[in-house]
Amino acid sequence: MPETVNLARRGFLRGKLQTPTAQLRLPWVTEEQDFIEQCTRCNDCLTACPENILVKGDGGFPTVDFTKGECTFCQACVDVCTQPFFVDDKSVKAWPIHLTFLDNCLAKNSVLCQSCQDVCDTEAISFSYSAGSIPQPQISQSDCTGCGACVMPCPSQAIALNLIESTTVATEEKQG
Repeated sequence: MPETVNLARRGFLRGKLQTPTAQLRLPWVTEEQDFIEQCTRCNDCLTACPENILVKGDGGFPTVDFTKGECTFCQACVDVCTQPFFVDDKSVKAWPIHLTFLDNCLAKNSVLCQSCQDVCDTEAISFSYSAGSIPQPQISQSDCTGCGACVMPCPSQAIALNLIESTTVATEEKQG
């Protein structure tokens, strides 16, 4: 059985008094706590990822870094992992995320930019046009797969993929 890591204690000892927040882990992980308790930190998933977007995070646990590229949902990381913390149905979204555009978005600052829309294969990102102003980004959360393709090409790093609580996910899916 792998050694259990208490991330709150680790943070306290490093001077971080906040409770650690859930990280963007491998796709289709069921629960953060199950992941922390069962992940052996063997790094097989890091080497299996053909996109090289998995990196060692806090405590040596793998996390996703979309500044390195996008997830193609190839499942290589899931296939190589021997732990039982993945959902069985891979047709569901890989991560419960909410994409937002930060205030430093070029379009929000009157600079014409649509780099995020150009790389969004699902067309979840679009721009609304109105006379006399720069088109503004819009996101269809239901169409967003969470692949992260929009993150790396953003010239101002103005795109955030935030994990949302599972109760929020269930509410959004019912409303969507």
